[in-house]
Amino acid sequence: MQRYFTDILCPEDKRFTVSGDDARHMIRVMRMKAGDSFIAVFKDQTAYRSVITGVNDTEVEALAEEKLDRTPELPIHVTIAQGLPKGDKLELVIQKATELGFSRMIPFKADRSIVKWDDKKGQKKTDRWQKIAREAAEQSHRTVVPDIATPVSFHDLVGTFSDYDAVITAYEEQAKSGEKSNFSSVLSRLPEGSQLLVIVGPEGGLSEKEIDILEQNQAVSCGFGPRILRTETAPLYALAAISYHYELMR
Repeated sequence: MQRYFTDILCPEDKRFTVSGDDARHMIRVMRMKAGDSFIAVFKDQTAYRSVITGVNDTEVEALAEEKLDRTPELPIHVTIAQGLPKGDKLELVIQKATELGFSRMIPFKADRSIVKWDDKKGQKKTDRWQKIAREAAEQSHRTVVPDIATPVSFHDLVGTFSDYDAVITAYEEQAKSGEKSNFSSVLSRLPEGSQLLVIVGPEGGLSEKEIDILEQNQAVSCGFGPRILRTETAPLYALAAISYHYELMR
């Protein structure tokens, strides 16, 4: 069943209106009409099976009929900090990480980032990233659309560490040395509802200077298995491992 996010709270009479891009998609792409059902996710993250009661050229009138109690969200809130990669790799990461349940993306300018961020054109790109996250959240039946931040400096990223219960970073030297337990140890001490920041470098990884700064600020360097992962693979590996730990082992 098609899923759409709304920016309103479910009203007391359960009647609401869908407009804008979502209405155009429902009317022109999905060819939906009165009597058809869909899932509406409201601002407070509640989801309702809803039925269309009326359609015009620009709006869809609907009635929220049945509240859906099952939550598809990860038991902990995972933020991915990704060193700016080349090309459209970040778009892939945002799409797939949304499907895997992450909460937020913070791109950052790393020492080895080849891409040079243009602040003047940046908002347009950030808006595109947010749209990708929204579409992926609808497809994967999320109740939350991940927040995609405007890229920050490495220094500013480190300054956010106090917002998290734990910070880990993927470090290829740890993988090469056979380190296996740091990631698992962090997860084992984080209860449900915790905030976790996962830092991944760009192509070429994080510099030794950056790793030193991260570790000085209590970030835990981890090997993500015995193989060296690409920048776009590492965050997806982390999210899959987190899902297994919190959702399949319990």
